[in-house]
Amino acid sequence: MATRIRLQRHGKKNQPFYHIVIADGRAPRDGRFIEKIGTYNPLTHPATININFDRALYWVETGASPSDTVRALLKKEGVYLMKHLRGGIAKGALTEMDAERKFDAWKQDKESKLSNEQRNKQDKERAELKKRIEAETKVREAISAKVAAKYAQEAAEAAKATAEAEETEAAEVEETTDATVEVAEETPETTEE
Repeated sequence: MATRIRLQRHGKKNQPFYHIVIADGRAPRDGRFIEKIGTYNPLTHPATININFDRALYWVETGASPSDTVRALLKKEGVYLMKHLRGGIAKGALTEMDAERKFDAWKQDKESKLSNEQRNKQDKERAELKKRIEAETKVREAISAKVAAKYAQEAAEAAKATAEAEETEAAEVEETTDATVEVAEETPETTEE
């Protein structure tokens, strides 16, 4: 029986989620499997990979052939590196301590690269947010300056209109007072006759 390590698709339409399984090579993609050794979610950034490292290493050393995608995932998780180091131990080229030290160094390097990548991504997002906020404040300031100018112009026009209205009102009051004074001067003369 030729065993394969492959992905089994789950999830909704356009939202894939995969189980990493050991299956008979003749079984259908989403059919029967021997063992589930992990999951893979390609929608997250970076992709989420959960693998039972010991079982994956066991099946790779046993001779199960992975699909291309699963091979890339196993390399990314270090399963193939550990297989290579164990081969060196079996040949006597390495001691178990050296192999473990090399694997730990590789793992720390991988984690530091991942954390640097995440930090850079966060810094980039912060910088973009800052630029966007600065652009929005510039636009708001320009709009508020236009509105202030418009209100200042309207206030000046209103002040001018009220000043003109007061002048005309004052002129009318003067005319009416002059007319009443004239009428008052004429009225006593008419009463004397």
